[in-house]
Amino acid sequence: MKKERKYMFVNNRKVEITDEKNVLQVARNAGVEIPTFCYHSELSVYGACRLCLVEIEGMGTVASCTITPQEGMRVKTHTQEIRETRKTIMELLLANHDQKCTSCIKSSDCKLRELADKIGVGENHYKHTKPEYEMDTISDCLIRDPNKCVLCGDCVRYCEEIQGIGAIDFAGRGENVIVSPAFGQSIAHVDCINCGQCAAVCPTGAIVPKGQIDDVWNVINDDTKTVVAQVAPAVRVALGEMFGYKAGELTIGEMTGVMKMMGFNKVYDTSFAADLTTLEEANEFIQRKQNGGKLPIFTSCCPAWVKYAEQSLPELLPNLSSCKSPQQMFGSVAKEELPEMLKVDKKDLVVVSIMPCTAKKFEARRPEFSKDGVKEVDYVLTTKELGLMIKEAGIMFNEINPESMDLPYGFATGAGVIFGNTGGVTESVLRYVGSLTDSEVYADSDFEDIRGFEGVKETQVTVGDLKLKLAVVHGIKNAKSLADKIQAGEVEYDIVEVMACPGGCIGGAGQPVTHNEKIRQARAKGIYHADKIMQLHKPDDNPFIKELYTRKLKEPGSSVAHELLHTKYKMRKRIQTNDIQVMQSENPDAVKVSVCVGTGCFIRGSRKVLTDLTKLVANDPLKDKVNICATFCSENCDKGPTVTIGDDKVYKADADTVMTVLRERINAHS
Repeated sequence: MKKERKYMFVNNRKVEITDEKNVLQVARNAGVEIPTFCYHSELSVYGACRLCLVEIEGMGTVASCTITPQEGMRVKTHTQEIRETRKTIMELLLANHDQKCTSCIKSSDCKLRELADKIGVGENHYKHTKPEYEMDTISDCLIRDPNKCVLCGDCVRYCEEIQGIGAIDFAGRGENVIVSPAFGQSIAHVDCINCGQCAAVCPTGAIVPKGQIDDVWNVINDDTKTVVAQVAPAVRVALGEMFGYKAGELTIGEMTGVMKMMGFNKVYDTSFAADLTTLEEANEFIQRKQNGGKLPIFTSCCPAWVKYAEQSLPELLPNLSSCKSPQQMFGSVAKEELPEMLKVDKKDLVVVSIMPCTAKKFEARRPEFSKDGVKEVDYVLTTKELGLMIKEAGIMFNEINPESMDLPYGFATGAGVIFGNTGGVTESVLRYVGSLTDSEVYADSDFEDIRGFEGVKETQVTVGDLKLKLAVVHGIKNAKSLADKIQAGEVEYDIVEVMACPGGCIGGAGQPVTHNEKIRQARAKGIYHADKIMQLHKPDDNPFIKELYTRKLKEPGSSVAHELLHTKYKMRKRIQTNDIQVMQSENPDAVKVSVCVGTGCFIRGSRKVLTDLTKLVANDPLKDKVNICATFCSENCDKGPTVTIGDDKVYKADADTVMTVLRERINAHS
């Protein structure tokens, strides 16, 4: 049966209603760009900024993002009243915003600045009344400046709804409301995974990636240093956007030429290390499959996912691949081999990563990725930081002759390049495993089942005698949901690939800012195009990888390979702070009872334990002999809720059990 077509009127123009969720989308599809801060199609409707006001006949002035389109509805988007209201709202936002625009890293793509210009705000009639807040600069990856926050809630909703973490939220009341991590802590000291998507959706400079541009300029200009760069696959399809190229257009030649002109001594390809990662990870999987090891094997290329697993899924850590990420594999091999190749002292070799990701900054500083005080990767620049450096240097990106990357680490196969897309790691592994079992068809196949932007994708393949079931996930909330099903025995897989960012690395928070899925799709298409035009498509066909194994690594999974290319992951604290007193006795001999309210214990019911225990103690004769406090992370997340009584721990605790143990302890010492 043919579906009845519906229409509404936008500024007296008849417009068809298709599958739009709200009037805002209908208007935009009709060519009217209604301004908004807080609306993102992938997030819940919030309706906080009020900039998207429209006038609807019979309804008055309403927020267009909250109204469902209906047949015959008549909408006006720019009446005199609406335009004046938008200006007033914008002036109020600007009045309580730190307007140091010329020194703000977000200046070039600040949505507040853009909308103020479009709305026509000139002189501001309102005074700044908010107190000055301290900036949070402790994190390796992100800087928070509450003075630039306009309370749009985009970061809060993305962290909760897409990543399922909730590392930041609204705090305070009335005019004192701010966006903050728990208990006013630094974002570095809570359960943030450093994915940086909060910074990507932030319309102002309230949350931005932490830059290392000055540090890199310093080493480039130091004649005693030899500075080499590795460039991640996803950078080649996004950097050009900062210089007028279309999204997805390959600019690796121009980028290499520019970087050498800037002063980088050598420019290499992280895709080389991605080829290396595939061989090590695939062989690790085969060994587990054949020897009854922990399955499914989860990929470990994404540092945001790894940190989340360490914080919130410690029971799955044995399932993570022990392989380092391509960034760290490259750094390890480079620090081992390049000093001799380039005739420099190891202490004078500087490795700079160009990444689409903010979490890579944290990864590079993990203590396990240093040897004898020498870091595998010294500095990490985002795609956007590299673009800013190029502009700062005054180099005309569009006019530079392209150059090739340097050998041996500048040569990669298509299998390494597709690591930049969600599903790329899995596809690369399938190409390699297929070649091991003479299933050459897999070498040139396009695995459509695991391509695309669905949150969870799966496929089943038969490779020789192996029957494999694989899952591909992007977005941490999707990963957590799938992990729960795996642990519950509802689904079974052999390999699970996880990336934190939308579409994989092409949607990383270090890329040029976009909220348009078509841009991400174009980048993904550019990655697959780069694969197609390369001569080799299987990682084991890379001649320089073969040479590396012959010269140094022996074979995948060898003792040498494990020393250089593998690591171990461990359970990690989420919130670092002093205990929070809940009930305090003046008795100096009172027993201290600490209830863990860190993420792992919290989701297992520790809040109820704390509440119930406090009530029980308050109504008990023992109350003068007990101090109760909330603490963070007792390093036993899988056994939570965890309660510590003196030096003793009670796992999977409830209030009644804690009271029993507490009475026994107090009576024993009476």
